[in-house]
Amino acid sequence: MMDYPKPPFDKQTQDLPGSSARMRPEPDHGETSYRGSDRLAGMAALITGADSGIGRAVALAFAREGADVAISYLSEDAEAERTRDLVEEAGRKALLLPGDIQSAAHCRDIVARTHEAFGRFDILVNNAAHQMHFDRFEDISDDEWDTTFRTNIHAMFYLSKAAVPLMKQGGAIINSASVNSDMPNPGLLAYASTKGAIQNFTGGLAQSLASRGIRVNCVAPGPVWTPLIPATLPEDSVANFGANYPMERPAQPAELASAYVMLADPISSYTSGATIAVTGGKPII
Repeated sequence: MMDYPKPPFDKQTQDLPGSSARMRPEPDHGETSYRGSDRLAGMAALITGADSGIGRAVALAFAREGADVAISYLSEDAEAERTRDLVEEAGRKALLLPGDIQSAAHCRDIVARTHEAFGRFDILVNNAAHQMHFDRFEDISDDEWDTTFRTNIHAMFYLSKAAVPLMKQGGAIINSASVNSDMPNPGLLAYASTKGAIQNFTGGLAQSLASRGIRVNCVAPGPVWTPLIPATLPEDSVANFGANYPMERPAQPAELASAYVMLADPISSYTSGATIAVTGGKPII
């Protein structure tokens, strides 16, 4: 078991979307620890928000398990290029797909480009998310509410709708939910609301696609040490991030990767409609 850092961390802030390299301590994505065993050999995946954080860790793990990976991200070229390097170092193909997934047309385009580049489409990971912290409900602007839902919910619908016709039996859709799906943080009201919707969407779509052999699941992380944290939370919250969980620390992105691999693995053929909680000992019941 890795000896990961515990808070208190240095107080720190970043502008959105944030950078892994500027975080103190720098997140672990599994660069030196993740070992693959060909569980996804020959498969092709599209991962949104794959430039950093959970998305980078999942891209690295998928590549080391034998999958080619399309890396969807907004505009963080340097971060996305680092993810691409990790995928290629694992001996797999990588495709960079910058752009805003709030656009339905962009979502359809990156699905098509993934299929064209790799000749198949097996796994969709809807991971990209937007969040902002507000102490008062009245401070959430209409534009902020709309941006959160368009990024976290609308894009998931657009991408899934475009991907399903390209998937064969054994395909997998994996959505990033959150502990906020069941225990909403009032300071993250818009974000938490979308995460509840993601969990509901996952359960409904899993039933809809079951007869076609396409599985739909979600991962519900607790606190995870990613650039989104110093870019969206108050300094005091960042310094003590994850301290109130049983393991007394946040997860590192590397600790989430195995859940996504399990859900993508064809051997998990009867697992659909599930929520996998990765919460450092805090139960979701």
